[in-house]
Amino acid sequence: MSLETAKTNQPRTPRQGPRPLPFHLLSQASMLFSSLAVLPSWRNGSFVWKPQLREAAERLKHDIDGIGEKDFDRALRAESTRRVEAFLTGIEAYRQHPYQRDLPVPPTIWQEGTTRLLDYGLPGSTGLPVLVVPSLVNRAYILDLSRKRSLLRTMAARGLRPYLVDWDAPGSTEQTFTLESYVAGRLGRVLDEVLARSGRRPAVLGYCMGGLLGLGLAVLRQDDVSGLVALATPWDFHQPNAEQGQMVASLRPVLEDVLTLFGQFPVDLLQTLFTTIDPGGIERKFRTFGRMKTQSAKARDFVTLEDWLNDGVALTAGVARECLFGWYVDNLPVRGAWHLANTPILPQNFYKPALALIPSKDRIVPPPSALALAERLGNGKGLVVETGHIGMVSGARATSEVYGVLIKWLKKLEKM
Repeated sequence: MSLETAKTNQPRTPRQGPRPLPFHLLSQASMLFSSLAVLPSWRNGSFVWKPQLREAAERLKHDIDGIGEKDFDRALRAESTRRVEAFLTGIEAYRQHPYQRDLPVPPTIWQEGTTRLLDYGLPGSTGLPVLVVPSLVNRAYILDLSRKRSLLRTMAARGLRPYLVDWDAPGSTEQTFTLESYVAGRLGRVLDEVLARSGRRPAVLGYCMGGLLGLGLAVLRQDDVSGLVALATPWDFHQPNAEQGQMVASLRPVLEDVLTLFGQFPVDLLQTLFTTIDPGGIERKFRTFGRMKTQSAKARDFVTLEDWLNDGVALTAGVARECLFGWYVDNLPVRGAWHLANTPILPQNFYKPALALIPSKDRIVPPPSALALAERLGNGKGLVVETGHIGMVSGARATSEVYGVLIKWLKKLEKM
C-alpha cells in the first residue's frame, strides 16, 4: 500500500482544550484572586519578592505610587478579568476550529503489542534506511505533522528510506515495560525487521527522549547500524541547573503514590509537569490565538500543533520511575550509571558516525543538557540550530535550519 492510497486519519473530536483543562482554568482564576490578595501587602512593603524580581517590583511600585488606591484596584480587576476572558475566548476558538488532520497513513510493516513500524519510503526506494525513534510521552506524528512540515516525507522525497517507530499508548502487554523492554526488546526486534527488509544497516535517528532510546539501541547493536542522529536529546539532566530534579525529588512520595494507584503515569499529570517549565505559556498562546483569523495559516498551524500536544500518552510505571528518578533526580546518564541489558550506555563507546542537533531556543531540553551528549560522542559532532524544541521538526524554520543539514549528513553517511 502506497502513501498515496493509504487510509487517511480519522478526525479526533470533540476538542477539549489545553490539557489538563481544569488545571489551566484554575490557574487563571488563581491569577485573578492572588493579584488582588497580594496588593495590600505589596503596598505596605511586607510582601517578599524573589531576588531576581525585587528591582523590577520596586520600579513598578514607584510608577504607581501616585495612582489612587481605588483607581488602581479597578484597573487591576479590569486587566485580570480581560486576560481571563481572552484566554477563554482562545480556548473556545480552538475547540471550534474546523481543522482536522488528513494526511495519508503509511503502511504498517511490523507490529508487536501497541508498537508499529511505519514505512515512509517511496515505492521502489533503495536509499539509506533511517530508523526514526520518537519519544514515549508524545505521539510519533510530530515528525509527520502536516503536508508542509513533515520531516519523514521530506527525507523520503530526498531519496532516503525512513521507517518510523509508532509507540502508541501502552496496552496490556506493555504495562510492566521498562526502558530496557522498549530498547533491548522492542527496538531490537524493529531493527531486525529493517535489516531483513532493506539488507542494509540503517542510521538511527532519535528525537528528544527518543534520542536516548536510539542511543541505547545504537550502543547495544552498533555493528548493525551505520550511524546515529540525536535531535534535541538531553544528557546532563542537571544542566544548566538541577531545579527540575529537585522539584521531582520533593514530589517523589506523591508521584510514587500515583504510580502505585494507576499503574502508570497519567497523561494529564505529565502535561501539568511540562507546564511548570513555562507557567504562563499556555495563557499567552491562547490569548494570542483568540485574536487570529480562523482561516489564517497561523491559526491552522496553531491548531495542528495544539492537537498533537493534547494527544499525549501515558508512561508505564517502570519507565516513569527510570526517567523521573533515574534521569532527572539521580542524573544517571551523565554519570555513566545508566545501564540497559547489563551494558552501560556511554556515548563515547559508540564508534560509528554521529550527529547531535541542538536547538538554541529549546526550553524543554536546555542546550547545555544536549551539548553534554554532543561532547561525549566518540565519533560525532554537535551543531546548534536556531530553532526551538518542537520547532526544529515542525516549525516554520525547520526546513531551512534543520531538514537540509540533517539530510545532507545522512546522504554523506550513505556513501561511506
